[in-house]
Amino acid sequence: MTAAVALLAVLALLVGLPGTAYAVPTGRAPEPTHPEQDWAGSQIARHEGTAAGLAPPPGPLPLAASVEGVDVSSHNGNVAWSTLWNNGARFAYVKATESTSYTNPYFTQQYNGSYQTGMIRGAYHFATPDTSSGAAQATYFADHGGGWSKDGRTLPGALDMEYNPYGATCYGKSPTGLVNWMKDWFATYKARTGRDAVLYTSTNWWKQCTGNSSAFGKINPLWVPRYGSSAGELPGGWDFHTLWQYTSSGPTVGDHNRFNGSYDRLKALANG
Repeated sequence: MTAAVALLAVLALLVGLPGTAYAVPTGRAPEPTHPEQDWAGSQIARHEGTAAGLAPPPGPLPLAASVEGVDVSSHNGNVAWSTLWNNGARFAYVKATESTSYTNPYFTQQYNGSYQTGMIRGAYHFATPDTSSGAAQATYFADHGGGWSKDGRTLPGALDMEYNPYGATCYGKSPTGLVNWMKDWFATYKARTGRDAVLYTSTNWWKQCTGNSSAFGKINPLWVPRYGSSAGELPGGWDFHTLWQYTSSGPTVGDHNRFNGSYDRLKALANG
């Protein structure tokens, strides 16, 4: 190949002569559509599947009194709140933060949109106990959407403790280490907001990673995921669940929940 021909070949790659396929180097891989890899329950179906192989319960609510709700994060994008309201959803939990570096880019649309539609709403934090202290993450959460006000329509914040999507299932911590990390998080959150936060966790993960600790059952309301016909066995320390995430494949947003009580009791939880 002569020098002139070689130069033409290089120019073709740079400017794209007709019929020439080329790619412009960017120095990094393309950004995924939704860079977020985790949300409340994102790891549950992956690790636990649907309970007993059962489909989510259709039709009438299985509880004597319950309220339908949803939870969302950035992987849901802009949410059709009016559609959810018209289909019976009356509360929503919205992912606000993760670790001390991530905030949900759709948080405003999701948090304010659910409220404006008439729903009772709350925010949650996806915990990564191997990246920073419980206090640091609770502070970050409270500063970035996880606060609370006694307006009758805002639920206490929630801490999402589940399988690590990035590495070791229990975040490289011992049961005692994880329990102490959560105590740090809850104490800091209460000091900032005056509220005891909700705890989201699955029974299987809780047994494996905390030794089925009973340290939080008398204080923190339980939000349990189980994709089957009932909430099933609860983690150590709880006699009943407050919220049940019963499916990850419901209409409009996927993750649907039921509050274990009447609408008046849901308002009482919001009011503190």
